[in-house]
Amino acid sequence: MKKVLIANRGEIAVRIARACADYGVKSVAVYANADIDALHARTADEAYGLDGDQPADSYLHIGKLLAIAQKSGADAVHPGYGFLSESEAFARAVLDAGLIWIGPRPETIAQLGDKVEARKIALKVGAPLVAGTPGPVQNADEVLVFAQQHGLPIIIKAAFGGGGRGMKIAWRMDEVAELYASAVREAVTAFGRGECFVEQFLDKPRHIEAQVLADTHGHVVVMGTRDCSLQRRNQKLVEEAPAPFITEEQRARIHNAARAICAEAGYVGAGTVEFLLSDNGQAGGAISFLEVNTRLQVEHTVTEETTGVDLVIEQLRVADGLPLSVTETPVPRAHSIEFRINAEDVGRGFLPTPGPVLKFVPPSGPGVRLDSGVESGSVIPGSFDSMMAKLIVTGATREQALARARRALREFQIEGVASVLPFHQAVIGHPDFVGQDGFKVHTRWIESGFAEPLAAAVRAEPLPDASLVRTAIEMDGRRVQLGLPAVLLQGLAAGTGGAVSVSSAPEAVDAAAVQSPIAGNLHAWKVEDGDAVQEGDVIAVMEAMKMEMQVSAHCSGRITLAAAAGTAQTLGAVIAHIR
Repeated sequence: MKKVLIANRGEIAVRIARACADYGVKSVAVYANADIDALHARTADEAYGLDGDQPADSYLHIGKLLAIAQKSGADAVHPGYGFLSESEAFARAVLDAGLIWIGPRPETIAQLGDKVEARKIALKVGAPLVAGTPGPVQNADEVLVFAQQHGLPIIIKAAFGGGGRGMKIAWRMDEVAELYASAVREAVTAFGRGECFVEQFLDKPRHIEAQVLADTHGHVVVMGTRDCSLQRRNQKLVEEAPAPFITEEQRARIHNAARAICAEAGYVGAGTVEFLLSDNGQAGGAISFLEVNTRLQVEHTVTEETTGVDLVIEQLRVADGLPLSVTETPVPRAHSIEFRINAEDVGRGFLPTPGPVLKFVPPSGPGVRLDSGVESGSVIPGSFDSMMAKLIVTGATREQALARARRALREFQIEGVASVLPFHQAVIGHPDFVGQDGFKVHTRWIESGFAEPLAAAVRAEPLPDASLVRTAIEMDGRRVQLGLPAVLLQGLAAGTGGAVSVSSAPEAVDAAAVQSPIAGNLHAWKVEDGDAVQEGDVIAVMEAMKMEMQVSAHCSGRITLAAAAGTAQTLGAVIAHIR
């Protein structure tokens, strides 16, 4: 390969562009309208616009991506993670266009990306599994039948998804139907497909995974384990390698099952086999196969730090037909912890807070690595996920990594948008995570075991207009299309030569007002105008950064709707009144 199109955005697009430079090939970035000045668009050797504002008309648009590959002269495509990274259709379209696909074969993506088929392979090679539906369910009634047969809790999961999106846990029968509908909606929004299946849910399990690399020469190598148990809304916040507080027998079972599953599937490239470990990882805890992610993982960095192997360059080597640079499981040389730095307000239930990043000063020093998609002056759009960067801290031992992490998190400064830094600073010293009396963190620990109050952040700055105004101009006798940020034109019209930020005293809000808890889309109302509601009732569903969240009544009374479903709302906007 000579030139790689990176079909993604944010920190992973920056990460891949840097790997391309290290490997000696050119990189091509793509960008949605809001990302025209994003770090990834400036890091790559070239950048092309996708002329879209939402995932469906930008980073999920196969036709636009292939057209840019042809226009730019790219001969290979790296999908990163999320978006189209686990799309069989995209992989096949790339290959049909005569390009190199940096990932597993399309048929492997179809087989393992379909979580139902992946379960069948896991069963065939003897990996342990909890009970689940044999295929995708057709409606909420089938979910109810499964729950009645196997008992609660159950988990509803997108068959073609990942990253926690399209995943809902039902603890009561009366919430099954709505959670199923919500999982389908999230799956369609994030992945373009809404099929979901159902499994028994292990209460309070740990999330353990194995990183696998495989080449076209028959080598299938497990690179080690990771613990990814610290999650909120089924999305990971903290990951570490190697997975601590498990027995060597458990580690061997995970390695062997991961290797067998990938070998049976004829896997090629980088992939991750995920497991749940019950009983908080104590000796004898049950291991259950969860899924295979047929792509690079967000948390690949901690495996790189503990093995010394650049996993993205290994992906490029495999795509070029070269053998892996490592042929057996490396002995971990260190312990590494990754903290996802999301634009979320921990004091308001991890609500996403898109907006301008006024100050971004990351830490440095021994053992500190930062993979970032933003810098001071960047803008976090509301259309995409909330991750700004990843802080990776490594030490010779877990204890040293924890000590360095405390120092690094104290140094980190972010202003303009809320961030999860206060949570990370709290959790890094929590006895349940430190593990002096046993590791007590599990996938629902934040909701059930983390009781420290965290203050809400200062309200984020308003999200600027990210649209582009397009016009045709002539350059050197050739007609070309020019796209200018609307906010720039607004500033020019005001005679300032740029964007204007005006601060004013906040207006008093009526006590009856229902305010939008996020900057996002008002997906649907759950009540009608004039209905009587009780305090705590779910009255609306909003969506931001590809995640749904419920809006509840703050008091009892009769509701008057002030905003229509399907409309975009700013943080704090009044969407209804309850009197």
